[in-house]
Amino acid sequence: MLLAHQHIWSEGRAATVEELLSCHTAEHVELVRSVEDAVWLDGDTVCTATTFEAASLAAGTAIEAALRGGFALVRPPGHHALAGRAMGFCVFNNVAVAARSAQQRLGLERIAIIDFDVHHGNGTEAIFRDDDGVLFVSLHQWPFYPGSGGPDDQAETTLNVPLRAGSGDDEYLHAFAQVVEPAVERFEPELVLVSAGFDAHAADPLSDMRVTADGFRELARRCRALSDRVAAVLEGGYDLETLPELVDTALDGFTS
Repeated sequence: MLLAHQHIWSEGRAATVEELLSCHTAEHVELVRSVEDAVWLDGDTVCTATTFEAASLAAGTAIEAALRGGFALVRPPGHHALAGRAMGFCVFNNVAVAARSAQQRLGLERIAIIDFDVHHGNGTEAIFRDDDGVLFVSLHQWPFYPGSGGPDDQAETTLNVPLRAGSGDDEYLHAFAQVVEPAVERFEPELVLVSAGFDAHAADPLSDMRVTADGFRELARRCRALSDRVAAVLEGGYDLETLPELVDTALDGFTS
């Protein structure tokens, strides 16, 4: 687990059980911690004897990114994980745990989470649905897995921006300028956390989107412009040939 800050790298740390419990039920945390053989937590999410360590490291590194203004390069991802169960490759909700820790340790009253993973961040939305101190914004392919985040799924501090299959840089950046930026600016967040998924890239095998490396750089740059305090957490991205370049270009956007 690595933490990138101004292109300086350091190792992350594991989240404590107390930190995990800020977003997850004790039963879910204990289930993951107690697994000794490989089991499936849902149809997509395997859990083994080392999963608790890996998922705790991912969540803890996300916390450090939020506190230090870094980019948490972690696996497993987190934004589908619900309070009481794993889902869609996600065991613990890294960005949600990071947001809760930032609320508690930095005394922040308003945090915005911007999720540009190709899939709707249903777990993050559910965790913060009733928290008016956290604005959740998701741009994602729709209709698509996990089936939520449609045009009618909106609330005072929940903004879903569903995009049709085949959307690329122009569609994403237009939606960001017309919908996302005004909503976040009105909210006046003290911290912006980005669920940075790269599975909307044209080469990704799990989606039908067409975002380029330059598009991700610009999305990151625009996220960075929304607050004096910004951090990011890696979510999806499943083409191993292009993922390193996409993360690198996003880092350029976050630090430019």
